Amino acid sequence: MLLLESGGGLVQAGGSLRLSCAASGSIFSIDAMGWYRQAPGKRRELVAISTSGRTNYANSMKGRVTVSRDHAKNTVYLQMSNLEPEDTAVYYCYARGATTRFATQDDYWGQGTQVTVSS
Repeated sequence: MLLLESGGGLVQAGGSLRLSCAASGSIFSIDAMGWYRQAPGKRRELVAISTSGRTNYANSMKGRVTVSRDHAKNTVYLQMSNLEPEDTAVYYCYARGATTRFATQDDYWGQGTQVTVSS
């Protein structure tokens, strides 16, 4: 299973961005899809994740982000608004799923997309 992100870039503080991530390749099932981020010198952290009809958001981003999925397209989106310079990071797409009927669930990561918020 491959994950390909798009939509990152440079935005001014207070602006908005929409990230997209499409899963491709061998896919039997996807239980969860979402987004993590990693700022320079910091650990990778959860931004938002959608699983089994539920969504969880990082406290730091509640009210500013919305995660959504298109199950038919194996795609997850992250709509971000009112961005702050502290949101500058590489944003990684995440999925937990199985590639075949008999495979176990595994974790998959995209290569990341840079989001830079200027003040």
